[in-house]
Amino acid sequence: MPKGKLFLIPNVLADNTQDAVISPQVKEVIANTKVYLVENMRTARRYISSLKLGVNLEQVHMEILDKGTSPEFINRLMQPLMNGADIGIISEAGCPGIADPGALAVEHAHRKGIQVVPLSGPSSMFMALMGSGFSGQSFAFHGYLPIDKKDKTAAIKKLEAESLREKRAQIFMETPFRNNQLLEDLLKTLSPQTKLCIAKNITGSDEMILTKTAQEWKQFPLDLHKIPTVFVLQSF
Repeated sequence: MPKGKLFLIPNVLADNTQDAVISPQVKEVIANTKVYLVENMRTARRYISSLKLGVNLEQVHMEILDKGTSPEFINRLMQPLMNGADIGIISEAGCPGIADPGALAVEHAHRKGIQVVPLSGPSSMFMALMGSGFSGQSFAFHGYLPIDKKDKTAAIKKLEAESLREKRAQIFMETPFRNNQLLEDLLKTLSPQTKLCIAKNITGSDEMILTKTAQEWKQFPLDLHKIPTVFVLQSF
């Protein structure tokens, strides 16, 4: 029996943007897939319903794949692939496998000789980099910075020094309710001429992708509380 395929299915970044950012290819795969690994069943079902594809959700099987999923449990989650069924992975937002637990399933699929099919869609990290004006030749994504203030300050200084030394764009993010504190710490720590791109609510109606020096940002009041935001810095 031929094995199924593992589809990496992008999700929207902002509400009510599915018609603009989700491609016909993605919709076709969702219309024909009955087994999913998702971070949150409620939001995954809402996403599928929003596409208006006529999918009967009662006939769709979902399992949870999140940061708490053990590598040992992955084998059971992936069993439908061995039986010939396709599986789709849907993240909470953006593309599976990028700063996302979907990478666990992808790694397992490669070991088992299962075809992995990544589908194109919105990625906040890459869209922020694209809009920043920074280096697309050398960049790194660092995920979340430390919560502890002392450790966070040290991490910011390290990112800035590495950026200058390697001519590298440094991409990172924060839990939305801590965005304002991170911005405050960035502006206190970065050298005045280091450039910082702030990309908030990417693809949303109030999207902002704006690059200024740290000194210029100090004169630009900004409230990022509870708004999905990606930060990119580069020191020249």
